[in-house]
Amino acid sequence: MTSNEERATSDETVGTIIDMHLHTTRGASDSDLRPEHLVVEARRVGLTGVHVSEHDRLWDAFELERFRKAHSDLFIANGMEVSTDLGHILVIGLDRYVPGIRRAEELRRVVQETGGYMIAAHPFRHFFDPVHFRPDKSGEPFSLTPDQAARLPVFQLVDAVEVLNGCNTLRENLFALRVAQVLGKPGTGGSDAHSALGIGVFATVFEKELESQEEMLAQLHAGRFHAAHGLREGALTRFTETSFDLLAGRQGEAAKG
Repeated sequence: MTSNEERATSDETVGTIIDMHLHTTRGASDSDLRPEHLVVEARRVGLTGVHVSEHDRLWDAFELERFRKAHSDLFIANGMEVSTDLGHILVIGLDRYVPGIRRAEELRRVVQETGGYMIAAHPFRHFFDPVHFRPDKSGEPFSLTPDQAARLPVFQLVDAVEVLNGCNTLRENLFALRVAQVLGKPGTGGSDAHSALGIGVFATVFEKELESQEEMLAQLHAGRFHAAHGLREGALTRFTETSFDLLAGRQGEAAKG
């Protein structure tokens, strides 16, 4: 790992800092997070943007615009977390839910037509948990290498991989990072928060300040972003194989000082 890959995000060009995976009471029945509480907590932890990604639905366009105007100091994007036959996929760029997109290949076709963007969400959640994971009901544990996992069908369809998810274990996130590296695809970060707890624990850092969702899409397609952690601790850090150890070391030194 080179020093450039390990350096803190604070030493790099930092534009809009977005939690890319959030669910609110406005569109997710399993969420306790009210939109008004989302923006308050986002500001408190240092986010400059949020991407609301409800399950299989978008906010009403009028309500979204009104919410944006009421909170114009924050960049507010709205996408979906689409449930597909190949797992959950974060989608940016659709203006409505389209029938048939529960099939991932159809989702890819629709997104391709609209110029949208697809991110494999928490792709390895529970994969290392023998209680939850049953790949073929045989009870055999997950044993694929990153190179082998990179050949799974979902990764042939998406543009990026969610390598930091706030509801995943570090092992699951690190494996997602390794798969993204094998694929040569960028990684995003998001809390997957369903309450105010954990908002901003992981984030996606864009290289420039975003002015519109169209600009966000362009930056996603250009790959001008990276996954990061440490924002809530005041030590925003690019996610790498060793970044959690480096961050812990810096915090330990600060505590000694």
